[in-house]
Amino acid sequence: MSDDDFDGYSFAITATVGDGVWDVRSFNDPFKSPQDALNAVRRLRSEGAAFALLCVDDDYFVVVRPVPGGARWFISDATMAVDDDFAAGVLEEAGCEIPDIAPEDLDDVDGYADGDFEIFADFGVTEYQLAAYVDNNEDYPSDMLLRIAGELGFGDELEEEINS
Repeated sequence: MSDDDFDGYSFAITATVGDGVWDVRSFNDPFKSPQDALNAVRRLRSEGAAFALLCVDDDYFVVVRPVPGGARWFISDATMAVDDDFAAGVLEEAGCEIPDIAPEDLDDVDGYADGDFEIFADFGVTEYQLAAYVDNNEDYPSDMLLRIAGELGFGDELEEEINS
């Protein structure tokens, strides 16, 4: 498939781990409010780590991870917030600034990740590894998420869930 034929690929997944076993499930997210994803993860009531992985039209991805007293947020391309309300809401939740870029200049600007680069540090994925995954301009955001999930130990489960 050529890039011209690609219309985007979206999915919303929750992932939880308990006793070394990952539970990966899709959920319906209209990508209107970042709180929808946070609420989906909180409803899982997991004793272990739990987070949501959102791929929005394969333009960018978001990770949200509830923690005591709040949530940790990560977005693969903060420049999307310039003309995408959902991405802007993610940056707001993360306490990050929306880039000061005119919408007509977005095609001339390199995207960059923002948020909590240590969101997976307790799983051994350092901020430098996460940055390397999202700095790869050759991969779509869905591919980046598959690489991250593989590193975390649930790549096969994620691939199966998004392709079902």
